[in-house]
Amino acid sequence: MAANSLIKHGHEVVLIGFREAEMNGVPIQKEWPENLLVDTITLYLSAPNQRPYYEKIVGSGALRVIFNPGTENPELEKLAKDAGLEVEIACTLVLLGTGQY
Repeated sequence: MAANSLIKHGHEVVLIGFREAEMNGVPIQKEWPENLLVDTITLYLSAPNQRPYYEKIVGSGALRVIFNPGTENPELEKLAKDAGLEVEIACTLVLLGTGQY
């Protein structure tokens, strides 16, 4: 739902997950693409499943990380803040729906 809403609001999305698949024509990739430039990372992985992505998230050059409900992770939140990323504990769908994204 979040990816569809992001696209509807004119945002380009890159989907990364545990399995390669496709969602409404957008590929879901297993590996973090090289030289990926992103503005915002919005997480839907539980804290234990985020660990393999720590380095990529922190080193991504993104401006912010959104921890959606159920993804809160104090360890990654601190790493992200220490790397200069803005951290939001929020729902991407709510942010989009209220014009706060």
